[in-house]
Amino acid sequence: MTIAFIGAGNMAGSLIRGLQASGYLPGEIVAADPAQSQLDVLSTLGIATTTDNARAVAEADIIVLAVKPQITGDVLQSLPALRADQLVISIVAGIDTRSLGDWLPDQQPIVRCMPNTPALLGAGITGLYANASVSDAQCAQAEAILNGVGSSVWVSDESQLDAVTAVSGSGPAYYFLLMESMIESAQALGLDAQASRQLVVETARGAALMACEPDTDPATLRRNVTSPGGTTEAALNVMQAENLSHIVDRALLAAKQRAETLATEFGSKA
Repeated sequence: MTIAFIGAGNMAGSLIRGLQASGYLPGEIVAADPAQSQLDVLSTLGIATTTDNARAVAEADIIVLAVKPQITGDVLQSLPALRADQLVISIVAGIDTRSLGDWLPDQQPIVRCMPNTPALLGAGITGLYANASVSDAQCAQAEAILNGVGSSVWVSDESQLDAVTAVSGSGPAYYFLLMESMIESAQALGLDAQASRQLVVETARGAALMACEPDTDPATLRRNVTSPGGTTEAALNVMQAENLSHIVDRALLAAKQRAETLATEFGSKA
């Protein structure tokens, strides 16, 4: 099976490394990009590279679309007509399968994905949606590719990918913002910059590992570390008084609505 990547940026590179780690041979992967500098990076992995998108997709069984939203239509419309058995996997943000289908032959199998940036470290989470032309075998292939950089969840309604974008696609930035604020507050409490960063980042890492344990959930973990009248309760009381849950609700809704808008801005006008 041959996999062609259209676009050779960081996410494409991470997926290619994940594929190789799972057993794919360099000869089974090709990457296309107009920027030779991007291709030079990936060529160190031993894969074939080209600046010709048409050449890359000609013999591919799977095509991974990893380009910017604003050029997606031009890229797809410039390709030769794809075969009906070629699976298109799109990791392009904000472009729905209707638009992708308008730029591709009728009944083209398409899996749309929403990965997030921890995929660059093999610790991502991806939401996936398949159109009606995708077979069970192709679903398994798409899942295997994305699981090479973390884990994945399927949604049955494409509109749910906007919620996935709000929760996990943009989600790392929410945790980064919280860490930024905690580091600043730690320094205000008298800790130096290095100690503040280490304490905050390692606490975040440890908390995430605890939350990943089976048969547990964040609410239970929170209760377990909150002693009545203790320091944790004092801090959480402030957060609850400031209505943290309402802030999170509003933030995720804003992200979801922006994802919906992007689909209108960059998608097909047909």
